[in-house]
Amino acid sequence: MPALTPFDFLAASAPAALLPSRMQMAFTLAYHIILVPLGVALPLLTVVMEGIGLRRNDPVALRLARRWSVVMAVQFAVGAVTGTILSFEFGILWPRMMGRFGDVFGIGFGIEGWAFFLEAIFIGIYLYGWKRLPPKVHYRLGWVLPPAGVLGAFGVIIANSWMNTPAGFQLGPDGRPINVDVMGAIFTPALGYEFWHLIVALYMTAGFMVASVYAVGWLRGRRDRYHRLGFTVPFTMGAVLAPVQWVIGDIATRAVFEGQPAKFAAMEITWKTQSHNPEWVGGVMRGDGSVVLGLPIPSLDSLLAGFSPSTVVKGLTSFNPSDRPSVVDANFVHLAFDVMVGLGSIAILLTLWYALAWIRYRDLPRSNWFFRGAALAGVGSYIAIEAGWITTEVGRQPWIVYNLMRVTDAVNPVDPVYIWIMFGTLLVVYAVIAFFFVSLLLRLSPRWRMDDEGRPGEIDLAPEEAAPYGPRPA
Repeated sequence: MPALTPFDFLAASAPAALLPSRMQMAFTLAYHIILVPLGVALPLLTVVMEGIGLRRNDPVALRLARRWSVVMAVQFAVGAVTGTILSFEFGILWPRMMGRFGDVFGIGFGIEGWAFFLEAIFIGIYLYGWKRLPPKVHYRLGWVLPPAGVLGAFGVIIANSWMNTPAGFQLGPDGRPINVDVMGAIFTPALGYEFWHLIVALYMTAGFMVASVYAVGWLRGRRDRYHRLGFTVPFTMGAVLAPVQWVIGDIATRAVFEGQPAKFAAMEITWKTQSHNPEWVGGVMRGDGSVVLGLPIPSLDSLLAGFSPSTVVKGLTSFNPSDRPSVVDANFVHLAFDVMVGLGSIAILLTLWYALAWIRYRDLPRSNWFFRGAALAGVGSYIAIEAGWITTEVGRQPWIVYNLMRVTDAVNPVDPVYIWIMFGTLLVVYAVIAFFFVSLLLRLSPRWRMDDEGRPGEIDLAPEEAAPYGPRPA
């Protein structure tokens, strides 16, 4: 999944279609990943909330679950559109890669396709089944959705991890894969850490994002059970996973150190191979390898990478300039990596605050500063997940398939005018999608609030329809 640095806009690229192709791919990837956390994790939150409602005979929990199911269905529809476009882009923008490696690369997308159809079918059943199926039957059918979402993410990660650590085949005399081993192509060296790192990130992001909505309501004085429950369940999920993600991220970074040393050098802006390598917090690398505007922590990078300050870390100069990220790419990767780690660290601090308050008061934290942080945690989680994708994709440059095919060799040789036209059209289409998606969610919120407040002068919908959509203005 080739990505683009903003600095590349200033430079001419050869072949001519490379620049608009990378711009388009980077934009659609960044756009689509916004929808993925809720697509994968919101079904679990919804079904858990429904279970709470049924077990405790709690109408507030059931109301939350039903409303979340509406958001789940709407974002799934939008995600289906952007995900489909993204899949077609591989064939349109990078036909040489697909033509050469499609037999292996396509395995993950095949799995993702099956998961998509399974999820689509059961989202329809789940949404339509409210008040039409026995409550316990409806609840049990809902449990198909969380594993279906995880299976779809698994398919995508199969493809991405294969691009980072290609395996499961041999190269024939013509450079094409032969003797494809399906299991080897699926379970590549990068799959384990990439999959768990992404899944935990998706669930963390969804948990903090949903909780942030109710944190804002809490700050506005809405401190009823509806907002307390709507905040507590998703925030607890995000808080539990935050320290887990710290451990997984450490394992993943060390795996990159072992398997993709050029990417690791870019992440840590390491210019020369050396032991006692410092960890740079912030900083920008110059063309001569010197670093400015950063804080070095002596020997920490070597210690983290190999558990010893004497661990040797390869620098960018250890690799042929045509086989490593450029200085610009390295700076972009390093800053993205720092943003991801920094925001993850802030999430852990919020988690500790939350845990200490619960241990001391058996209640939510009493400070509005905590809820201000929680209200920002959703957006912060999305920034972190975008930064993680930048680290993964830009760090692999200049390879589209690591050590086997460069991005320049994979791009469509078509006249770049056609790519620019397609990119411009997509910008308009995606802007329209975003407008209607956000508008719909903004329209639902006040209707739900009116339903909760029971304002006079409103015409209520039928009871079986009122819960998800709220009252309709008279």
